[in-house]
Amino acid sequence: MARREINHARAIVTGASSGIGRALCVQLVAAGASVVAVARRQERLDQLAEEVRQAVSPGRIETLAGDVTDPVARRAALDRCREQFGGLDLLVNNAGVGAMGLFEEAEPERVRRVMEVNFFALVELTRAALPLLQEGRRPMIVNVSSILGRRGVPYSTEYAASKFAVHGFSESLRAELAPKGVDVLVVSPGTTETEFFDQLIEKKGQPNWPEHKAVSAEEVARQTLRAIRRGQHEVVPYFYGKLLLGLNRLSPTLVDWLMTRYV
Repeated sequence: MARREINHARAIVTGASSGIGRALCVQLVAAGASVVAVARRQERLDQLAEEVRQAVSPGRIETLAGDVTDPVARRAALDRCREQFGGLDLLVNNAGVGAMGLFEEAEPERVRRVMEVNFFALVELTRAALPLLQEGRRPMIVNVSSILGRRGVPYSTEYAASKFAVHGFSESLRAELAPKGVDVLVVSPGTTETEFFDQLIEKKGQPNWPEHKAVSAEEVARQTLRAIRRGQHEVVPYFYGKLLLGLNRLSPTLVDWLMTRYV
């Protein structure tokens, strides 16, 4: 039996205008959840809301245009969820940015921007949401990380560092919040069919990885919802990601050597 019911859950999803965040909003509302969808692009949020309405989904959606690095936007998302839905049960920290290029060729601003969006904004929204979550029904925090939060690769030093930080934060927070009944799920996708690589804040080269098929954002969302229902601590919705993590666990020295082949 599922540990958690998504029907009637009240949720906030950041980074909701495209990719995994958008797919999560669509599937959460289809499962009966009430969602505050947060993203910077109002026109994309309007399109999302229209799609949900046309699907006649059993849940509800509210949209809020704002930047998660802005404390005013974070507060507004929490206030909207409380005012419109009466509380918060699921906080989905999905917003993120990436950059590609060798570390030694990057300016200091690159790592600061990546960490600001991927880690500090996530931490501060979580901090602000905790009082509301602790009043929720079977509350859960869902942090969308990456397999690069478990195994670093070349040309993604800052991004990997930010996702390692998310993973460590999530593990520590999970233990702290367990007595208060708040779960923490880490979603660690691999290569996904999204606009991620079109929205990089900087691109100065990239490794020539072997060809492998990306998974759809809808599949990542589907596996995430299943993990939410089951109360899992982590989900890796990507076969090659699981393969990489398994190999890294068995022989990290071998994986270190393999990574040098792509610099």
